[in-house]
Amino acid sequence: MRIVVKIGTSTLAHKTGLLNIHRVEELCKVMSDLKNAGNEVILVSSGAIGMGVGKLSLAKKPTDIPTKQAAAAVGQCELMYTYDRLFSQYNHTVAQILVTGEDIEHADRKLNFINTMARLLELGALPIINENDSVSTAEIEIGDNDTLGAIVATAIHADLLIILSDIDGLYTADPHKDSNALLLHKVEKIDEKIEAMIGGVGSNLGTGGMATKIKAAKIVTKQGIDMVIANGDNPENLYDIVDGKNVGTRFIGEK
Repeated sequence: MRIVVKIGTSTLAHKTGLLNIHRVEELCKVMSDLKNAGNEVILVSSGAIGMGVGKLSLAKKPTDIPTKQAAAAVGQCELMYTYDRLFSQYNHTVAQILVTGEDIEHADRKLNFINTMARLLELGALPIINENDSVSTAEIEIGDNDTLGAIVATAIHADLLIILSDIDGLYTADPHKDSNALLLHKVEKIDEKIEAMIGGVGSNLGTGGMATKIKAAKIVTKQGIDMVIANGDNPENLYDIVDGKNVGTRFIGEK
């Protein structure tokens, strides 16, 4: 399988913004094992701004663009150093790709991106993709890394997009407010009823919420790609997700 795994800031970092070392180590171990089993793994990683916040000892995530860009520049170095070190332990070579909205919207640049991705996978590398927040002139050109994950998945014809966050999946209501809220394990079609279940934004370090995840699901399912939203607390859940078991919420690609 060709699998795109998107990892949110809340999964990678503690609330302080500093790296959740144990979890990231486990994530890299499981993804390495999935790759060893013959799968192609592409990682779309949030966390640059969040890690930059911690590295720069900022009290909270900045709201102005220059400071966000500065935090992203600092955090991206830390993030890639960490991934390179951890994946190298399992003899996997990582490749960093930073993209902007123009890279996806411009036909020639998008083709270059697709060709580069294809060659990296042929060479056995593990591509790690993030939006180039340190040069973007808007807070998000692409929208967020949930959307970026969906764009990457469709561009390279992935079989599955997995979005790991601090939520278990899509509930019938806000589980923090409604004790009767039920987790939906399978969504065949994103209709008005599903849209009505969308909550607000996620953690204060990240940029995504359920709305961005539903947006991503719409993008990939239209191209016949399944997408799963799951909690990143237990990295070993990735095994069950790839095996098609009921973990999180699976949005079924249109056939």
